Amino acid sequence: MSRAICWFKNDLRIDDNPALTSAARAGALLAVYCLEARCAGDSAYGAPRMGAHRRDFIAQALAALHERLASLGVRLVVAVGEPEDVMVRLAVKNGVDSVWTVAEIAPEERCQMQRVRDALARVDVTLYETRPNTLHARDELPFELAEMPRVFTRFRRRIERAARPAPPIDPPDWCRGIEDPDLSGVAWVDSSDPPATDVPFVGGEDVARARLSHYLWQTRAVTHYKQTRNRLLGEHFSSKLSPWLASGCLSVRRVADELSRFESSVLANESTYWLMLELRWREFFYWVLARHGVRLFARSGLLDRHDRPDAVDAAVIDAWKAGRTGMPFVDANMRELAATGYMSNRGRQNVASYFIRDLRQDWRWGAAWFEAQLVDYDVASNWGNWANIAGVGTDKRDEGFNVMSQALHYDGEAEYVSYWIPELRALPRKQRHAPWLAEADQLADTGYPRLTTIPPAWRDLVPSASV
Repeated sequence: MSRAICWFKNDLRIDDNPALTSAARAGALLAVYCLEARCAGDSAYGAPRMGAHRRDFIAQALAALHERLASLGVRLVVAVGEPEDVMVRLAVKNGVDSVWTVAEIAPEERCQMQRVRDALARVDVTLYETRPNTLHARDELPFELAEMPRVFTRFRRRIERAARPAPPIDPPDWCRGIEDPDLSGVAWVDSSDPPATDVPFVGGEDVARARLSHYLWQTRAVTHYKQTRNRLLGEHFSSKLSPWLASGCLSVRRVADELSRFESSVLANESTYWLMLELRWREFFYWVLARHGVRLFARSGLLDRHDRPDAVDAAVIDAWKAGRTGMPFVDANMRELAATGYMSNRGRQNVASYFIRDLRQDWRWGAAWFEAQLVDYDVASNWGNWANIAGVGTDKRDEGFNVMSQALHYDGEAEYVSYWIPELRALPRKQRHAPWLAEADQLADTGYPRLTTIPPAWRDLVPSASV
């Protein structure tokens, strides 16, 4: 009988996983996930490639995948090492004929994939030209990749007119595992014991499907998504599916399919459309990265703008990371990120704009910090959004946010900043977005830093110092 390896990466599920389904048909199966050295190190921007929140989430997801695969009779090996070494050793020692996995588009991952294919020259390596959180495969797009629309609106219109997401495929009914696989010479860790965590997101396919069901069918919170999506506190203001989508615990095609069923049987409105629109934004950034590759990560970006801020002031960046810039709305969001690995979309846009436009720092250092901290880090969406806010991405508009205006609009009663910056509760509520208006001694007693330079655009938005 033939033997196959299914190489898991960001597809930590058995549902709607074409690589797993095809590998199971190919013969006796061994599932492999690699803990690579580069993920334990720092990026070129001094930030960890993977912070504790995402590391714990993925460990939980692997434990859940371990159980799901074991129920099908397949062993999951979480190997420590580079895939080009691990795959060769496991393939040779276990007589493997084929390796099945998903294709990659990010530059580093594409180079890695080529190294694996070169190392496995005598083994058939099948790549699926879609990743776990895309709605469409490349050959399903209504345009050639070289003709990828530059802006989202054109992309969305063409996709909505001419492409429908492929239906998700059900998990395999059964698999035949390789009995007593030979793991000699391969370092591996036990994936069946996930770490405990205090953050609100727990990795795993069952948890992901439960969240999807809860948001759509049980609470029907999706029906007011458009009205609540810019809120900052609460469980249901958005779907919060992104951590499971990013790790592949949940298939975006499954989300789209469930959403379509909900619209057909319960209600289709502006909010259900808007959730689908957000999924298409994720899709857009994926194909932007596939089209432009390494250019997306350059300071000048896709628009080749060389006038972007290039400062890398360690003290300024560290204060931003720690949530101690003196601008409460920014600091509250950064403290939430540090505590949970998550931040609302509204918060992400504002802290990025403040980093680039007000602090005048090189945008790539901020994007790299998000890469380290976000439990839902997605390479295409993260770097694509940061590039857009920096004015070097797909949007030619070179505009930032008036962060004070945003704070007063979306957190008018200062509930959010009061929650994440408890020391500001000592100040009157109307001063919590502008604590520099407090008496010097009173602010000093809180321990919160004083912002000394107030942008002119804020001055008409906050109460006068005499209030």
